[in-house]
Amino acid sequence: MRDQHALIEKLNRVRGELLAVLESVPPEKWQKPPANGGWSAAEVIAHLTMVETAVVDAATKKIQQEPRQLPFWKRIHFPPKLSEYRFKKVKTPIPIDPVLLADKQSMLDRYQGTRRRTLAFLDAHRQLDLGRWRWRHPFFGSLDGYTWFRTLYHHEIRHTKQLRGIVESIR
Repeated sequence: MRDQHALIEKLNRVRGELLAVLESVPPEKWQKPPANGGWSAAEVIAHLTMVETAVVDAATKKIQQEPRQLPFWKRIHFPPKLSEYRFKKVKTPIPIDPVLLADKQSMLDRYQGTRRRTLAFLDAHRQLDLGRWRWRHPFFGSLDGYTWFRTLYHHEIRHTKQLRGIVESIR
């Protein structure tokens, strides 16, 4: 069992940085894609909301089962920190649900609700060793529960960089 304090601090700090960037997106340009193409700020937030929801849903399901022991070679994975680097665009395996696209405040409220759910999950299960459960990430390989939650802040760092570009584009 690991101390979750550092994980939660990092989740909160990175989320704060992302929300600070979003303050620069006027509500009337919330769904406007950047001039060079790509996602709008709304689409980025919909994507992040969907990914975080999927992680918590998967973790909730996994801890209901006995953890499986995997041989060492099946536990090898790429470090999720790689997701912070935007040198290669990667297509998401989870297409954006258009139902999630709405006005800025509604989407930010939903996004923050998703984080509250994540933190509530971590708090409710702080006595469990989430490192005992593993499941496959589409790009990085088999990750344990703690690493899955760390991917959330690495993923947000990546998309914070993307949002900075969107802000520059829509000015």
